[in-house]
Amino acid sequence: MTTAGINIPIGKVTTAAATKLRLGSLTALVIGSMVGSGVFSLPQNMAAGAGPLAILIGWAITAVGMLALVFVYQSLATRKPELDAGPYAYAKAGFGPFIGFNSAWGYWISAWLGNVSYAVIVFSALSYFFPAFGDGNTWQAVLGASVLLWLIHALVLAGIRQAAVINLIVTVAKIAPIVLFVGVVAVAFKLEVWSLDFSGLGNASLGSITAQVKSTMLVTLWVFIGIEGASVFSSRAERRKDIAMATVLGFFTCLALYALVSLLSLGIMSQPELAALKNPSMAGVLEAVVGPWGAILINIALVVSVVGAFLSWTLLAAEIPHVAAKDGTMPKFFGRESERGVPSSSLLITNLLVQAFLVITLFAQSTYQALFYIASAAILVPYIFSGAYAAKLALTGESYESGEQRAGPLFAGLLATVYGLWLVYAAGPAYLFMCAILYAPGILFYIWARRETNQRVFHPVEAALAVALVAAGVAAAYLIWNGSISPL
Repeated sequence: MTTAGINIPIGKVTTAAATKLRLGSLTALVIGSMVGSGVFSLPQNMAAGAGPLAILIGWAITAVGMLALVFVYQSLATRKPELDAGPYAYAKAGFGPFIGFNSAWGYWISAWLGNVSYAVIVFSALSYFFPAFGDGNTWQAVLGASVLLWLIHALVLAGIRQAAVINLIVTVAKIAPIVLFVGVVAVAFKLEVWSLDFSGLGNASLGSITAQVKSTMLVTLWVFIGIEGASVFSSRAERRKDIAMATVLGFFTCLALYALVSLLSLGIMSQPELAALKNPSMAGVLEAVVGPWGAILINIALVVSVVGAFLSWTLLAAEIPHVAAKDGTMPKFFGRESERGVPSSSLLITNLLVQAFLVITLFAQSTYQALFYIASAAILVPYIFSGAYAAKLALTGESYESGEQRAGPLFAGLLATVYGLWLVYAAGPAYLFMCAILYAPGILFYIWARRETNQRVFHPVEAALAVALVAAGVAAAYLIWNGSISPL
């Protein structure tokens, strides 16, 4: 293989040489992590609960909130270069080991649950060509998804850098059809269709403008999950400053694509028509403009895109518990590496969980949307504490030079934190309760890790938080059992 222009025999590749990532690969990880299945379902997902005005407001809130989060990760990557693995490390440094652990645990849950949803949507898209795959949860689809899962597992085991290069190629391949869609739909756009019932208040089922905006929040969050991708791989970056640049480039690229896809579609079909489309709804929109070949193109693009996102999130999902194990926050067995520097134990455990949930989807008849809602809610904890840590640094002056301006970073940190809390409110109690069931067992792993390193398990406040988390998990299980809230 070739590394930085030097030919190195594969058997003698050092861990450092094999895992250092440049700006292009880091940017592709950010974009590849964000652009998965969500963008292809945006027209229907957004229109299902909102009219054009509320969708515009939803994107405006998301743009401001996510831009604040971008500034948070950009600032922390350069201000705290000794902290690797992004959201987990920032939560731990700012608020202690138990909060740090829960951020790592929540991020990990979100990552592998997201991969389950990706596997479901890949084979749901393939059902356009092979009806036996159904909605992605037939036995044929689960079998196919399992094969895909372990092929990606083998690819990652071959080396982080090799997987990142393939991810870069796939990212380019999946962006091209989205750009084509935007171009074609922009030409066919009809203002009179877009402005029809602009407020959405003509459709009583949508509710008030506020209710409509809330309905868009988890959808917009889902398509931006991965914005921290470069920060997660900060320890593997060739140059530290590339982390901030990759994050900014990835954000603005995806924001433009997402907003254009959802808003331009409203100029092709009305809100009720978009809401009734089968996902991937971009296929239905393009088919309405150019005919059947448009639907074929989008379904093929979706498969390529989601396989690429599956690869990106397999890398991210394995990295977080691996790094957390290195400093004693997660049990030591998560920290084992292969000869190529791949977090092999973490990767195996992650993919075994994905496999288990794929089988569960066969019996629970899970839908892609339910999975992505839970994955979106699970990641809110690390996002909130990342913003809070940036605000804390600005307030205390830690890592700032004497006289250095702190108002901007403080505002960005507070805004990112408020945005995260707003998303918790917008998500509603059902998905947060279901997340509690997944968070609560993590306490056992935290106790395990603390005892391995002979450290005090809980301080009083942490003990109270742990008790509250277990109580929430038990309450959620009871509410699911009696039918008050619905599981997958």
